[in-house]
Amino acid sequence: MTANPLVPLIAGGDADRTTTLAALALEQSRVIPADRRAFLHLAQRATLDAPESAAFFTLLAEGESLAAERLGAFAEACGVAEARAAAYEPLPGCQTYPAYVAWLALNASPPEAVLALTANFAAWGGSCATIAGALRHHYGFTDEACAFFDFFAEPSPELDRRATVAVRAGRDAGQVDEGRAQRYTRLLQSYEDQFWSTLRESTP
Repeated sequence: MTANPLVPLIAGGDADRTTTLAALALEQSRVIPADRRAFLHLAQRATLDAPESAAFFTLLAEGESLAAERLGAFAEACGVAEARAAAYEPLPGCQTYPAYVAWLALNASPPEAVLALTANFAAWGGSCATIAGALRHHYGFTDEACAFFDFFAEPSPELDRRATVAVRAGRDAGQVDEGRAQRYTRLLQSYEDQFWSTLRESTP
């Protein structure tokens, strides 16, 4: 992954609340439900041949539902009204990540998708922790407005455990091609980088 161009701006309190932070909220309002549907599809695909992966994706989908419940308070704190949210046109560079997650849901073996997704968790969680701190310190956001980022910043030992079990079972069953899984991981991380760089380039 490349250096994140936007999170340091937020960390320093230099990102505009009603443009940059609002765009982050609006893009995430598209990413979260799309990822949730992809995870549910992966869980369904994995039920018979990779039940350990199914358990992982079910928990991941539940997490997306919880995150969605917390996103509204962040958007409201950024000044995003319902009419603006409805009229918002997503940035293509921000939506390549969920588009690729959907591609993985259709094409990757579930254990390979587990590998690709978990490789990005630490970076995403670290970014969310930094943003949550900055929102409180520089922008005066309430705990409720920061809850979306707090949720992803919090470690999830159970999710890590399920990922480990799923990958081990997938390897034992011959469902993981290591080279292919590395390719999936590299592409997903590139699309994560593109999400942040697009937001940085598209807003003041």
